[in-house]
Amino acid sequence: MTETDPYTHLTLLGKHALQPGSPNDAILERVANPAIGKQYIVRLTCPEFTSLCPLTGQPDFAHLMIDYIPDNWIVESKSFKLLMGSYRNHGAFHEACTMEIADKLVVLLAPVWLRIGAYWYPRGGIPIDVFWQTNTPPANVWVPPQDVPHYRGRG
Repeated sequence: MTETDPYTHLTLLGKHALQPGSPNDAILERVANPAIGKQYIVRLTCPEFTSLCPLTGQPDFAHLMIDYIPDNWIVESKSFKLLMGSYRNHGAFHEACTMEIADKLVVLLAPVWLRIGAYWYPRGGIPIDVFWQTNTPPANVWVPPQDVPHYRGRG
């Protein structure tokens, strides 16, 4: 057995991969949690998330923060990055994009806990933010705040 055996199932890491045309075409992959039995937070931050308004086709921008406590799996970061990029030509409302990403991660990883904070930049002067979590995080886990810097349109 070699050290790379646990990674032979990965189809994107270490290979040239084209940007998926849509979130439905994206392949989200996982690897074994290297610290099973320890409860720790993994934070995924996407400060330049982009999607399209499904009615006007105009771009929408957001700062996404996803925190999760892994059980048996962690997300493979290249596949996550490609998934995020696949939304650039995807038309959906803020709430739909946010919840679709959360659902994909929950189904793939079955984490102990997951939360997503989607801080959408103002459209028409009104920022729309979307927050969701699977359940209450364990009491003994340090959960850092999701402090997103202020930007125009925010107090």
